[in-house]
Amino acid sequence: MTTDSTAIGQQQALHQREELTAALRALLMTPLMTPAHTEFAAVRRHADALREWFIRETGWPLHIERDAARLYKRPADVNDATRGLPGYERRRYVLLCLACAVLERADPQITLRVLGDRLLALAADPALAALGFSFTLQAQHERRELVAVCRTLLELGVLQRVAGDEAGFIHGGNEGPDSLHDALYDVQRRILAGVLAASRGPSTWPADEAPVTLEARLTALVAEPVPDSDEGRRTTLRHHLARRLLDDPVIYLDRLDADQRAYFMNQRGTMATRLCDATGLVAEQRAEGLALADEDGELTDVAMPAEGTEAHVTLLVTEFLTSRSPGRPKIDLAPVGGGSGDLSEPGALLTARANSRTNTDEVAAFIASARGRFGKFWRKSAREAGSEHELAATALDRLQRLQLLEHDGTGVRPLPALARFAVGEAELRPAAPVATGTLF
Repeated sequence: MTTDSTAIGQQQALHQREELTAALRALLMTPLMTPAHTEFAAVRRHADALREWFIRETGWPLHIERDAARLYKRPADVNDATRGLPGYERRRYVLLCLACAVLERADPQITLRVLGDRLLALAADPALAALGFSFTLQAQHERRELVAVCRTLLELGVLQRVAGDEAGFIHGGNEGPDSLHDALYDVQRRILAGVLAASRGPSTWPADEAPVTLEARLTALVAEPVPDSDEGRRTTLRHHLARRLLDDPVIYLDRLDADQRAYFMNQRGTMATRLCDATGLVAEQRAEGLALADEDGELTDVAMPAEGTEAHVTLLVTEFLTSRSPGRPKIDLAPVGGGSGDLSEPGALLTARANSRTNTDEVAAFIASARGRFGKFWRKSAREAGSEHELAATALDRLQRLQLLEHDGTGVRPLPALARFAVGEAELRPAAPVATGTLF
């Protein structure tokens, strides 16, 4: 009986640890979580342990309520342009902020048309007009932008569709009560209140003390006090590095300042072990830096490798760029039938030639030359002449977001972690003899 009880207790403890890890991973991927999420119940069950872990390891506050959970993740680098919502640029972010401002003052239900009308009033602010921003909802592309913002709010859980269709709004007119299709939404105020992950609200500054430039505003929104003690400064360094390990694809030593680098060199093994034990990630440590990789490919918003034409082209571009480094094999675009390579040390952060640069036109030319061999696996539009430039831009953007290269618009510079995906020489091994049964 004692043995059975011990085994049951061990199984329960294992289940608790696995559920805690799953909840932690879910919050890293979905920091603004609603009850519709599959792991929301687990997050609520482990609320105390999760709050304690995030505060201790990262300094990120975690608020969990009956109808929402919000992990206030704050990026280590507010100037990183690769972050953000897919398809968003400055104009669309302005619309998102204006839409949230409208919803903050709205009734519990609102229609898409009413949201648009009230947003127009805010968009007419002279301060926005002075910056060159205008929004009228007269053109179809403007209605499409508003619908894109609404769909973002639907994904976040700020809005819940009750009835209607956004597609009709895009193609309809903007005059007359019956000429514009509409949609009705419920407004989830608790979710709306958690959209902005700032340490200080923008409206808390007096008018004469408010930051002026965009960079100053971003920095002020996420600025956190640093304790004036050795222990406080060490904790701040540890939190900064842990945030980058959990939220960034890779940490390069040459991108850390002197204090961060000194702390990281002494503590990276301990930090990586502690973070990996809690999250199920795997540490890849090399001379150039450290990355925490997810073998399941779940803890990323840009999967690589992945399915689809863009993902396939991205892998081909990766091989092309790594093959241009000294000592790397050239990509053979001969007809299929020759030897193919295996991944060379797939878990390693190998060293790419840091000072090598490739022109974006060369990348596009490579994609065009690869079309003959691999085009049959691509979608129809990608097989058309001239599509290589768009494919090149998409591939380079994906690689830049993964911090595998630097791209300044015309030139591409590989970063060390890019060589992780290099293809090496194929190793042919003789087949093992097959054992056959015999009676003699």
